Amino acid sequence: MSANPRLIGRARWSGLAAAAVVALLPVSGSLAAGSSGRAEAATAHGTATSAPQARYVSTSGAKPTIVLVHGAFADASGWSEEVTRLQRLGYDVIAPANPLRGLTNDADYVRSVLATIPGPVVLVGHSYGGAVITNAARGADNVKALVYVAAFVPDAGQAIVTSYDPATYPGSLLGPETTLVRPAQNPAAPGGQDVDVYIRPSSFRVVFAGDRSPAAAAVLAATQRPLSYFAQTEPSGEPAWKTIPSWDLVTLQDHAISPGGQLFMARRAGATVSTVDSAHDVMISHPQEVVNVILKAVGSVR
Repeated sequence: MSANPRLIGRARWSGLAAAAVVALLPVSGSLAAGSSGRAEAATAHGTATSAPQARYVSTSGAKPTIVLVHGAFADASGWSEEVTRLQRLGYDVIAPANPLRGLTNDADYVRSVLATIPGPVVLVGHSYGGAVITNAARGADNVKALVYVAAFVPDAGQAIVTSYDPATYPGSLLGPETTLVRPAQNPAAPGGQDVDVYIRPSSFRVVFAGDRSPAAAAVLAATQRPLSYFAQTEPSGEPAWKTIPSWDLVTLQDHAISPGGQLFMARRAGATVSTVDSAHDVMISHPQEVVNVILKAVGSVR
């Protein structure tokens, strides 16, 4: 008797879905245990409790273009306040739509945007966007500084789910109880079949948007863009932070990426570190702190 293609396809989707849930487990940890990572980060660098507007001028005399790359479970509109504030200061700003399909695919897309920009660039990435800028800036000669915002900062050969040790740096609440998966076609994935990972609406506020009201978090949950399973597990190439100066804003109340894990990755990259008492959605809840770190990076551009 011949096999039913529909059943084979269903089994394929089921296997990918199970793998996607398992892939989230390495960065999961208990909320209580995560307090140790937050304490370490706060002790090491202090907590930013207020954010007067900083003003920095590029040492080259020409203002760089600021490119803002969003991460998973979000879209480019999350940078709205940063765009407004930077434009008021006279900067050209671009916030491209990160495809969220695969690390190489997404980095190639962002690099194609960078190639259209004359003059220097400060490249900023939030969350998974940190892994994207780590790869997109490689070979992009106009990128003069990298800014990581509550971000993954992988080394060569690491996927985002292996970029830090969750046993050493617990605190992420991403996992099978807080996420759901849906089958998806993905040309970037091997065989073109994949699953998309979402944060469950009931968990979105505690995992991602802890500084938002329940109503505001519900809107963000409803409009979130999913991250493909392949994007979670595809390893990074040689990281651009090895040759480009970097800054990192660590979020001390983050339940998506462990604060301790963020600090570990930032130190490994040799980044200049700042901290803020914020949930993962820092670009929405603390835009001026984000802008201040970007302006510090601007000040280094020559």
